[in-house]
Amino acid sequence: MKKIAIVLVAFILVFSVACKKDKKETETPTDAQVENSDVETNNNTTTTSTSNSEENKLKVALSAKSNSGVSGNAVFKEDNGVVTMIAVFSGLSEGMHAIHLHEKADCSSEDGTSTGGHWNPTKEPHGKWGAETGYHKGDIGNFTANASGQGTITFITSEWCIGCGDPAKDILGKAIIVHQGVDDFTSQPTGAAGGRVSCGGIIQ
Repeated sequence: MKKIAIVLVAFILVFSVACKKDKKETETPTDAQVENSDVETNNNTTTTSTSNSEENKLKVALSAKSNSGVSGNAVFKEDNGVVTMIAVFSGLSEGMHAIHLHEKADCSSEDGTSTGGHWNPTKEPHGKWGAETGYHKGDIGNFTANASGQGTITFITSEWCIGCGDPAKDILGKAIIVHQGVDDFTSQPTGAAGGRVSCGGIIQ
C-alpha cells in the first residue's frame, strides 16, 4: 500500500510539471517570432514610403544646345503641395543666366527651339515671378555662374505640381531651358534672355 502511494504521488508531480511546461510554450511567443513580426511590418512601411517618394521626385539631365557645352542636372521634388527644384550646371560663361520652363519636353533641335515658348498656361505677360503685373508659370528667373562656369539655383513654389493633371500647374511634359543671357523681366515675351544653351525634358 505504501509503494502504491509513493508511485501515485510521483505520477501526479510529473503530470503537473508537464502541464505547466505546455502552458508556457502556448502562451508566450519566442523572441524569434517577435522579431520576424517586427521585420515584416517595417518592410511594408519602407516599401510604401519609397513608392510615394518615387512618384513625387524627378531627376532631369540637361544637354548642351547651340554649340555651348553647357550641361547640368535638375531635381524636382514635391512634398505636401510644394515643389522644390534644385539645379546645377557647368560649362557656362561667367555671370548671370536666365532659366525658364518651356512648353514642350522636346529637346531634339540643335538650338532648343523645339521646346516652344515659355510655359504660360494662364496667358499672362512675361515678368518676374510673383509680380502683380503678371508672369509666366515658367518664369523662374536668373542665376549666377562663377568663374569656372558652374552655377546652381534652388526654386520653391506651390504653383507647380508633378503629375497632378492640372494644366495650370503640372510641369510634366515641359522643358527646362538655360539661356545665354539675362532675363530683364520686361521684354515680351521672353525677357530678351538670348539663345538657348542647355535643355532638359521633364518626363517620367
